[in-house]
Amino acid sequence: MSTTETPGLQETYAPHNACFGCGPANPKGLRIRSRVEGELVVADWTPEEHHQAFPGVLSGGIIGALLDCHSNWTAAYLLMKAQGADSPPCTVTADYAIVLKRPTPMAGPVHLSAKPVEVKGDRAIIEATLTAGGKVTATCKGTFVAVKEGHPAYHRW
Repeated sequence: MSTTETPGLQETYAPHNACFGCGPANPKGLRIRSRVEGELVVADWTPEEHHQAFPGVLSGGIIGALLDCHSNWTAAYLLMKAQGADSPPCTVTADYAIVLKRPTPMAGPVHLSAKPVEVKGDRAIIEATLTAGGKVTATCKGTFVAVKEGHPAYHRW
């Protein structure tokens, strides 16, 4: 669960979304809360014991889900702003790559930070980092695309 009580982009724009990583309506999910701070989209999230790979270290799969969903919401927000819309388009991950730089400690919150590389048309390329204990432990770069009517994710928020 997020360590902040400020509503995130997810609660603001997709309160009924059930995505495992970012869906506010998924009580068993990670429920990250992405928020805009200046030129960045950030989130703080605290792991629980069942998120570990082995004692004291966060699972790489959980890290991937955190970075994927946070980057996806960064893209959705930036596409909304670029289009001058009142709500973000539904976006999906076209591709993303995670680099696990060092073990991510379970003690305390992790910090996610994302920024655009390129926002053009219906897609955005996003770079993100995950920081724990004051060190970058993982990075991500991905392409996220706004879907059109007929796509299974079109009405998910």
